[in-house]
Amino acid sequence: MHVLNNIYLEQLMKQAKILTKAEYKRVMAVIDAHRYALRNRTMFELSFYAGLRACEIAGLKVGDVYGEDGTVRNTLYLESEQTKGSEQQQVIVSKQLQKQLALYAKHYSTHTKQATAPLLFSGKGGGFSAQTVINLFSRFYCKAGLKGASSHSGRRQFLTELADKGVNARVIQALARHKHLSTTQRYIDYNESKLRRAVELMEIS
Repeated sequence: MHVLNNIYLEQLMKQAKILTKAEYKRVMAVIDAHRYALRNRTMFELSFYAGLRACEIAGLKVGDVYGEDGTVRNTLYLESEQTKGSEQQQVIVSKQLQKQLALYAKHYSTHTKQATAPLLFSGKGGGFSAQTVINLFSRFYCKAGLKGASSHSGRRQFLTELADKGVNARVIQALARHKHLSTTQRYIDYNESKLRRAVELMEIS
């Protein structure tokens, strides 16, 4: 039963809705109206700009993200217990995400001085479980009126947009931290419009 549940979960994640720019702005507007807007926006950007899974977002510690001097690290190193798999994994932090994390540190300066504390904290002061992160994503998508979106939408969008911009499939695989390229390919969204634009790139003279 546990194996079947994992298979179902993987399929559900791979089918997570990809947002349009208008839909993303709609979700951000809902988040910005929330009491913990900066915290929740940071959670979303970790998903959309780094492709982190819910369990990885929940597992992040302050010290994983910030150096001793308080600056944002440009690379995160996730231990095996923080992610899927049995090995440490590397996550490259984009300038956009670094900017958001710097804002988070400035706003929650006392909290982000505690290296062993969870990066994201609840209203009660503790950290989040992976399920809580999943529930938060679902709540904001629901409030924004988006069906089919889940905590995995950001990860799927991250990989799909890299593919749309022409990034090599092996590079995307590395950023996704997948062992097999076939797994990465299942995450990427293709449609007829994208395929037509692709063939129009061909010029033989």
